[in-house]
Amino acid sequence: MTLACDVALAARIERAEALLLADAVARVALRVGERGDVLSRPLAGGIAAFAEPGSPLNKVAGLGFDGALPETELEEVEKGFARRECPVRVELSSLADPALGALLTRRGYVLEGFEDVLGLALPTRGFPPIPEDVKVRPSGPEELELWLDVTVAGFLSPDTEGVPSNESFEEAVLRRVIRDFAQAEGMTRYLAERGGAPAGGGSVRIADGLAQLCGAATLPAHRRRGIQTALLSERLAAAGRAGCDLAVVTTQPGSKSQENARRHGFALLYTRAVLVRTA
Repeated sequence: MTLACDVALAARIERAEALLLADAVARVALRVGERGDVLSRPLAGGIAAFAEPGSPLNKVAGLGFDGALPETELEEVEKGFARRECPVRVELSSLADPALGALLTRRGYVLEGFEDVLGLALPTRGFPPIPEDVKVRPSGPEELELWLDVTVAGFLSPDTEGVPSNESFEEAVLRRVIRDFAQAEGMTRYLAERGGAPAGGGSVRIADGLAQLCGAATLPAHRRRGIQTALLSERLAAAGRAGCDLAVVTTQPGSKSQENARRHGFALLYTRAVLVRTA
């Protein structure tokens, strides 16, 4: 079945993304306590968030589906980011209110890149066979550090296919962020093994019938061996059993991750423009 995306579906996905970001930032606030300078505030149906210096959680997401964005509120957010010496990164859906793009451009935001949101109707069948030496299983709390070791190492050695990301992060920051995301409500972690050795990791958040496939990563030595396919298949099967009607994943345009998703039947739903205003 071909999955088509309208404004209502995009709004549902963007709300879920904003809630996930809010949950992750709340985890940061618990971790850093009074010594931190966390920002998390609603903004025109989305969220403006600052977790800590250099974090990929420092952004504005989910805008454009709940009425107009008051320019005074945006200005307050910009001042908050400037005080923290952080650029404002807005991830704006192509199905959001078109007036937002004009407003951001007028305020000095510059287009720095794109990311694609793909979706798959659930339940789905016909997963490709997984190699006999590859196993995927849920990873419990006692394996959090092992899962982090594998996942972070995979993310630090990205595939070079497709349009490169306009972001890069230090290992320590990336590890903290992935830990915070992995412990958000509704998240399940999965560990892939090849020949009995840890080879990759991924996670999925299930909420309100939506399965958000959060980044999966494979160690360089195990790539092109079916690890990504196995992780994707297992998470989609779990989402179907949980009663989800839709799975979504965000990828870089033309990346290996996008190729894998499309091979499993995912369709491009919409694109997000990444607009940045320097502090």
